Amino acid sequence: MTPRNSAVVKPGDAGAAWRKPPLPDPPRKHDMRQYNHYHRAAIGNTIYRHFVRQPDVLVSGEGYLCIDRNQPQSRWRYPDLLIAYGVDPDDISENNGYEIAVVGKPPDLVLEVASPSTGRADYTTKRDDYAAFGVGEYWRFDYSGGRYHDAPLAGDRLVNGQYEPIDLADHRSGKMFGMVSGYSPVLDLYLCWDSGKLRFYDPKTDGFLMAPQELETALAEAQERIRQLEAELER
Repeated sequence: MTPRNSAVVKPGDAGAAWRKPPLPDPPRKHDMRQYNHYHRAAIGNTIYRHFVRQPDVLVSGEGYLCIDRNQPQSRWRYPDLLIAYGVDPDDISENNGYEIAVVGKPPDLVLEVASPSTGRADYTTKRDDYAAFGVGEYWRFDYSGGRYHDAPLAGDRLVNGQYEPIDLADHRSGKMFGMVSGYSPVLDLYLCWDSGKLRFYDPKTDGFLMAPQELETALAEAQERIRQLEAELER
């Protein structure tokens, strides 16, 4: 699945990255020891597993995002989650960040997780910057329910160079009962605010993507069931 606004990068477009020194490491993320670090890791791992079999999809929460390295570094960003289709993740990793001029296209989606120190910037200055970068979708998740962002969950879609809000729905029934959700055409998934957690609902499978702890629980249950079956066979 390739989003409407993604462009396929021709072989060699990003390969020039090795000719320059890699981008510097971004500073340590603010509030890294706070609760939002748990959400960053859980969200990133869930989405990474969803795309793990697609080698031309980049799922990253590391490194700077900039138009090019000649742009003032004060305008560089380092998002919590970045997704890009039709790219070479290895080339971007070697460049130590996403340099749009080198990759040949902007990312398709950026997501920011709220924090006490950067929450306001997420829905003000960063929103303007990501629109200027050409990021197709920009999502914001606030596990606190809106204490740090302007809403528990918000998304924007780039239309003619400007962000337009993505409609959200409150669910009164069904699998998303009690959740607030919005559909992402880029991911072909629904992002759902669920009691302080961000979940991803896949309309193709009519189910939620499993978070790391859910996968561990399911694996443990499967292993226990195998042990029970083996014990029954030995009787």
